[in-house]
Amino acid sequence: MMKYLIKRYLAVIYEALLMLALALALTAAYVMLVGDAGHGWKRLGLQALLWLAMGAYFVRCWVMTGQTLASQTWKLKVVDAHGQLLSHQQAMRRYLLACLLLLPAGLTLWWALLDRDQQFLHDRLLGSRIIELPRT
Repeated sequence: MMKYLIKRYLAVIYEALLMLALALALTAAYVMLVGDAGHGWKRLGLQALLWLAMGAYFVRCWVMTGQTLASQTWKLKVVDAHGQLLSHQQAMRRYLLACLLLLPAGLTLWWALLDRDQQFLHDRLLGSRIIELPRT
């Protein structure tokens, strides 16, 4: 069971690296278009762009296949309580709640260490879950 949790945390690290690459590319394009984004409305605009772009990536992946690039690599999949793909509404709620629960020192990630099924807190609260797919 601990192997499953390690796999999930490795997928989180992989996902973070992918999001860093996305953020760097979008930030470069944004700064080329609007100039310095270090403060004021330009900074807020950049933050909103990054948050929305990442959300669009996650929501699309969860709705279409249940898998992001990282979860494909680690053979993991997000499903609802019935084992089905998430709806757009469920996926958007998952993204919002995961973002909120990451703010207090990564609470949602730490929760998996205590959870009986090793699920993240946002999944526990929403009824979604991450399952491990069989190796092919």
